[in-house]
Amino acid sequence: MSQNTSAAVMQQRHEPHDSLEDFPTPPWATRALCERLVALGADTSTCREPAANRGHMVRPLREVFGHVDAADIFDYGAGFPVADYLFGPRPSLVAWTITNPPFRLAEQFIERALDSSEDGVAMIVRSAFLEGVRRHERLFSKTPPSHVLQFSERVVMHKGKLSPKGSTATAYSWLVWDFAAISNRSGTQFEWVAPCRKRLERAEDYA
Repeated sequence: MSQNTSAAVMQQRHEPHDSLEDFPTPPWATRALCERLVALGADTSTCREPAANRGHMVRPLREVFGHVDAADIFDYGAGFPVADYLFGPRPSLVAWTITNPPFRLAEQFIERALDSSEDGVAMIVRSAFLEGVRRHERLFSKTPPSHVLQFSERVVMHKGKLSPKGSTATAYSWLVWDFAAISNRSGTQFEWVAPCRKRLERAEDYA
């Protein structure tokens, strides 16, 4: 029997329940977010990356933020502290929390980040994360993001490695909770991230 390669099927990413969901984020995708945060006038003093993996998101964050507190629940050999973000001690306050959360724990990561960030939270998620009646009831109806930043070009994430090659049927978005915008009750703003990979990608990102 041939594989069903329809977009609806191929956008599903099945992982074991106890999987680390090791899908490193291309640095250019984080730089795209940072550009938007700077445009919003975000406080770039401190940031936390609680699922730092091998540091592919940490490095572009450090290009913008004065201090980036990075850790992960697993030691990937990048030198970051090993810490359980969800069930360890309550994190200290930082200006922003920015990460690529494990998909199955994304809601819990968002709740933890909202509780330990002073200015905002940003999470890169599969765009399908916006769907779901229960998720709407638990999260989006109560704490909607200030911005949904939908990538207009595909962000390719390979399991267990970072590579400039490859393709994907999975669409990704940044969900941003900018507390200043939320306090102004401006509602959720949907924006497209214009094509920017060529401009923001650097050869040393894949060294």
